[in-house]
Amino acid sequence: MASPKPNPIALPVSTTQAAAPTPSPIPPRSDRSPTTSAIDSSSECKPDRALKLLLEIRDLSSAGAQDFLSAIASGSVVGEYVRVVLRLLYVPGSSVPPTRSVTLVVRPNDILAYTTGKEIDDDHKEIHFSTDYIGRVSHERRRVEIIGVLTHELVHCFQWNAEGTAPGGLIEGIADWVRLNAGLAPPHWNRKADGEWDAGYQHTAYFLDYLEERFGYGTVRKINQRLKEGKYVEHTFWSKMFHCGVKKLWDDYKKWLGEEEKKGSHDTSVEVTDQKVMGDEGEAPKQEDEGEEDDADGSMESSKSEVGTSTDLKPTPTSLGGSDDEK
Repeated sequence: MASPKPNPIALPVSTTQAAAPTPSPIPPRSDRSPTTSAIDSSSECKPDRALKLLLEIRDLSSAGAQDFLSAIASGSVVGEYVRVVLRLLYVPGSSVPPTRSVTLVVRPNDILAYTTGKEIDDDHKEIHFSTDYIGRVSHERRRVEIIGVLTHELVHCFQWNAEGTAPGGLIEGIADWVRLNAGLAPPHWNRKADGEWDAGYQHTAYFLDYLEERFGYGTVRKINQRLKEGKYVEHTFWSKMFHCGVKKLWDDYKKWLGEEEKKGSHDTSVEVTDQKVMGDEGEAPKQEDEGEEDDADGSMESSKSEVGTSTDLKPTPTSLGGSDDEK
């Protein structure tokens, strides 16, 4: 499997944090807190092989390295958030990329963080994390910020990417969607619908979150799983799942977001629409029929759609429930 090719996250130009914009209203979620307590063994997805987690600190004398070690005192933190990533992207029995090891390299760097495969074997991943950046994060936010960045990068170690053909913005958006739903979003993140849907990072993450709320729990999991099934072709990828193209979904999202901004508060009494969920709540998304064939070019073509055709733009918070072990 080709390694995901995420764009590196550049260091901020300024060392001062801007005032946090006011996020658009969205129903609160009980699972959006920086904790791993929601995971239990009955609902946990595990890699097919034993995973080795390694730490390399290039300069122990640097302030950023000291800040990292003081903030992440437990060696189990990385392993805990590997479980969070797998919990949000997969269900037991799902096919997970065959990552064999993840080495966290903490070192001076002018790039905030990036993930790459090792030359000897792409199943061995390296996450490079800048001590220069860590040293600039306020003490109050340091631990959550470090774990948030690590969680984003860990997604790149365990997500599918359509054989390297998926849009970079979608890959980065899924990573930030996981960070968002792990309760690790920075205070400056907010929903915006300017530009294109695949601008990436939190911009695309909130769009994916809208789809998750509108079409039901497990929607982003299903998107990730579809990225395993062949090369990415935009129209067929989205129309098979949603009966329409991604630009129509983006327009729906912009319209819904505009309505929410006008109202100033979210109406939590939204009626449930007749939209179909990708698989029953709390269950794994259904796989494609075994007899389905890809296009000659390897694309994920199909005439069947996987979700309903409701035109209601509003998310349906009650569809996010699932069984108790899914929360």
